[in-house]
Amino acid sequence: MSTLPSPSLLDETLRAVARRYRVPPMPAATPAMQESDPATALAIAIEQARVALLGGAAPDAAVKRLFVESLARLIREAMRAPQGDPVFQAMALRHRAPRVREHASLSAHAGQDRRAVHTAINGIAHPGKQQRLPPGPQREALAQLHAAAGSASWSALAAIARHVLALPETGHDAPVRRGLTQLLDDPGLARLQRLDALASDELVQQYQSLWDRNGPRPGSPAAAAQGSASRRRGAAVEALAAQALEALARRLGAETGAPYRVATSMRVPASMPGSAERAKTEWDAALLRQAPIADATPAWDVCLLVEAKASVDAATTDLARLLRGLRLLAQADASVAYPFECGQGTLRLTGASLSALTTDEAGLARTVLYCCDAPAEPAPRLLGAAGRMQLLSAQASLEFAARLADGQAVEAQDLEPLWHELLTSRQWGAVLNQYPMLRQVRDLMVHTDDLLAAVNGPPPSSCPSPENAARCALE
Repeated sequence: MSTLPSPSLLDETLRAVARRYRVPPMPAATPAMQESDPATALAIAIEQARVALLGGAAPDAAVKRLFVESLARLIREAMRAPQGDPVFQAMALRHRAPRVREHASLSAHAGQDRRAVHTAINGIAHPGKQQRLPPGPQREALAQLHAAAGSASWSALAAIARHVLALPETGHDAPVRRGLTQLLDDPGLARLQRLDALASDELVQQYQSLWDRNGPRPGSPAAAAQGSASRRRGAAVEALAAQALEALARRLGAETGAPYRVATSMRVPASMPGSAERAKTEWDAALLRQAPIADATPAWDVCLLVEAKASVDAATTDLARLLRGLRLLAQADASVAYPFECGQGTLRLTGASLSALTTDEAGLARTVLYCCDAPAEPAPRLLGAAGRMQLLSAQASLEFAARLADGQAVEAQDLEPLWHELLTSRQWGAVLNQYPMLRQVRDLMVHTDDLLAAVNGPPPSSCPSPENAARCALE
């Protein structure tokens, strides 16, 4: 029998919280929907295929036709400029243009290459090293070399390096001569120069323009500012979730007489048995109840684990990692109390409560919440953002889009190889199961205001039925 503490008041409160992010049941396909909403039609086809496979049957031809025709329309809509999808348009351009592919490949290494070149330049021409040289052509050229690195003028930098290497003074300066030779032979510098040369290509500029429509370039000041804003948003949601949990801890403590507390930024110790690979190892917040253990140092039972998300879609992509994190916790030795570092110091959590954690639907509903403060969509998307992008970025989809962009004839049947991959390949498992995962995540997600309202509302047990519990909590 489970030893995980689950007081009835906590259970009733969780049942009472309004679930504004829930997705509706999967609708039936209609001709009107297939004409107006290819993403929803795709979601319907994928779910019908999953249900058929689950029952041991092959999806029928009508489901396959719905899938390929809906995907073809989704690709056409995404490729329609200028109101289409700039990210997909950039991916399709990269797929069909060799110079764009080369630029994208070089860009992937550019950050590492820049750091390596800057390190090499500082070893030769750091201002401190320049000051130790007598005034003259070498010192002036090394200053120019350092400035070229600072302005990312890679072709100019290479030319200046060759000029410095040819100076008579450098012939007598073995360290500088050796450093310059290594710099000029560095493949990283060659890649940066090639990247500079490609920057003037018309298709490369079109590619960059498409990416710029999706947001600032990685490494740019705008991207850094966006990242800072995102972290602030995440921290704000975590604070709101922790406040709601604190209110819940106070109420549970007052009504049950047991000590409750909240832990934030709770990190799983390395002493936990099992592999932590790709598992969640830090939990945003946890509701804990003091365990009845005769020990000088208090130990705590885990009652509720909370993850805070600034956006609704972020939780969907997080679920697999969260489930692996729960399985990691569940491998705890029931006789051991484990030290968890958290925002409140080190807290010992009982292995008995950790080992009782489960990943089945009922277990998750009792012990896990996703908290968010984003508004709920009027009509939730039934095809998740991650699944949509995986479908669009598949080889068959990109080839379809490339032929479309080149004015070649394309047919929905050209996408049938992707249909067969969806049914047979493990790499498509997340897409095939995307609707059950979406529904599961949204069932676990609550708005921070709704959680606080349920905690501060009348006793959940006063509600006449579970169906009315959410309404009672908000009255």
